[in-house]
Amino acid sequence: MDSNRSTISSLFLAFVIAAAVVAGASYFMPSANISGRLNAQTTAKPLPKVSWDAAAPGRVEPNGGEIRMGAVTPGRIVEVTVQPNDRVMAGDLLVRLSDDEALARVHGARAEAAVRKRERDTTEGATDLVRARRQAEDANVEAEYALSQARAEFDAAYLAHRRDGSSANLDRLNERRQAVRNAETRLENERAALRKAETAQGIALPTRAEAGFTAARAELALALTALERTRVRAPRDGTVLNVAARAGETATPSPEQVLLTMGDVSSLKVRAEVEERDAAKVRVGQNVIVKSDAYPGREFVGKVVSLAPALGPGKLGQRGPRRPNDVDVLEVVADMEGQPPLLPGMRVDVFFKPIETVDGAVRRTN
Repeated sequence: MDSNRSTISSLFLAFVIAAAVVAGASYFMPSANISGRLNAQTTAKPLPKVSWDAAAPGRVEPNGGEIRMGAVTPGRIVEVTVQPNDRVMAGDLLVRLSDDEALARVHGARAEAAVRKRERDTTEGATDLVRARRQAEDANVEAEYALSQARAEFDAAYLAHRRDGSSANLDRLNERRQAVRNAETRLENERAALRKAETAQGIALPTRAEAGFTAARAELALALTALERTRVRAPRDGTVLNVAARAGETATPSPEQVLLTMGDVSSLKVRAEVEERDAAKVRVGQNVIVKSDAYPGREFVGKVVSLAPALGPGKLGQRGPRRPNDVDVLEVVADMEGQPPLLPGMRVDVFFKPIETVDGAVRRTN
């Protein structure tokens, strides 16, 4: 009997506690508030109309893209002549590697070529066509070596101008730059003349002495090329964006080891990756709006200039190996108008303005 009374008392106490909890919940959350939330959910306003056809992630690039430059031959970095934000011109010396071994090979190959040339010239019985070929070979060798010397003098003038930007050093630098261009033009002309002389009709096959000089000439050309590879030069006019090379380090020809990055920042472009479902909504000439988290509330205007001919894997958000369920994208390039304050490498959002079709003609909305 006592146990039954205890059980009944426990059940009654549990009922009282439950009732108190329900009463408290009703006090702090009235039914009016609950019905208000339900009404707010059922009477939600419609979403505003989207003012663009497609949106895609993108990345800001300099005009012509970023140029990632590395060494083409292994060697110790002797000197780095530029810093970030430096303006450079095509052919300027950016990084210089150790060239002691390359210079020694040039001197040895030049001496061997001189000996082989003297042996060739002592042979008799040369016809007019053979003599013309020999003259073309000699002129080609002289032009190759003259270009190497012109580049060496230009490098010296460039380094002097970097250390002391006086007007005298600038004038000398411009003279040496023009001398390099003249030497390059001369070499192109001499190579064309040599090809013409070697393919002339009725010309005799080279003798052993001539073949020896040709081999020595080839060794000299290879040595000059190896010497030039110890110089990392600007391939075009632009601005240095990043410098990773340090004097004293060892450079190796590897895609992973980038010595510096440069590009033309006089104008910018955005490379966007449009998903496959939106590929038909993007066309050349379409206006775009670019937004960046670095400039909240600001919009930058651009125009589509090129579309990839096929879909491919995305690169902007790729991390690790490609998975089978990854979505292919259409690569789209848009030129930016004016001089926006965006920086190369920034991640942005690209919004493509709608394109309407009226009577079969495409009309781009602004």
